[in-house]
Amino acid sequence: MLTIAVLALTMGQATAQRVLPKMQGIAIGGGMVDGKGDSFYGGVTAETYAKGGNKWVFGAEYLQRNHKYEYGEDEKQTIPMAQFTAEGGFYKQVLSDASKSFFVYVGASALAGYETVNWNEKLLDDGSRLKEKGGFVYGCAATLNVEWYLSDKVVVMGNVRERFLWGNTSGLNHTQYGIGLKFIIN
Repeated sequence: MLTIAVLALTMGQATAQRVLPKMQGIAIGGGMVDGKGDSFYGGVTAETYAKGGNKWVFGAEYLQRNHKYEYGEDEKQTIPMAQFTAEGGFYKQVLSDASKSFFVYVGASALAGYETVNWNEKLLDDGSRLKEKGGFVYGCAATLNVEWYLSDKVVVMGNVRERFLWGNTSGLNHTQYGIGLKFIIN
């Protein structure tokens, strides 16, 4: 009788098997850079879960920071700085709820890619020439990642990330704030 009562109370409330080793997901996301609305990023990652709910993350990202250049009283130009990077990293699960629907991760990644300034156009609208040029960039990132499972296969994510890149023209570090969706594929 007790078994039937428990089954009746929990009918339709199956606890999902989430973040199991070898489970994989594909995530897409984007957001803003350095708190500026005119600077943004977007990317895609493939994630594989490991023991303890931790995960390996491999992905590609596009980041663009726009710089205003004023050369007259009412004359302005926007100079884009774009980075194309690949990453590989490990994220450690630091918190989850009992229902396995909310997770917090802290991660570290290695980054490498290419940066271009003004799409490698040296000449500006006023005839000035840019000294900066494109080149290879490399570095690392520290990430705080939050995941909330909407279903067993769809996850909403949020993150704050600090990127440290050497070889670039726009400073050593940049902060990213973003959201995304992940789809569990197996």
